[in-house]
Amino acid sequence: MRLVVDLNRCQGYAQCAFLAPDVFAMHGEESLLYNPHADEAQREQVRRAATACPVQAILVEYPQEAPAAVEEGLSGVR
Repeated sequence: MRLVVDLNRCQGYAQCAFLAPDVFAMHGEESLLYNPHADEAQREQVRRAATACPVQAILVEYPQEAPAAVEEGLSGVR
């Protein structure tokens, strides 16, 4: 699992830090620190954190699942 947070979009609401505290943490009132390679065991907490972000600043990627998505996309092109 790979995380990307758009820090220009993040407004420091800290919902992610409450829902996945092992992955996200606030440093001060507005700075967000996060682990971009969160453990797979934290998947559900990260998904909830991304969903709860009021400005949708968190992007979660699942690299091991990408080939299936690509194959589906290619089959739709035919």
